[in-house]
Amino acid sequence: MVSFQTPLPGNLHAAMGQFIEQHPQWDQYRLMQAALAGFLLQNGVQQRDLTRRYISSMFGRRG
Repeated sequence: MVSFQTPLPGNLHAAMGQFIEQHPQWDQYRLMQAALAGFLLQNGVQQRDLTRRYISSMFGRRG
């Protein structure tokens, strides 16, 4: 299991906050899942579950 807690640079934190304000169907968890899954896929990790997570995060809706 990977667990982390890290401070974000101010400009990255502000950009995330602005994005979430403008897209209320997104929250910080969905945004981080999409970002991490996208990064891993772009860097050669090939797992169906990861691909599903990325697609779900990007195109799914939270109700």
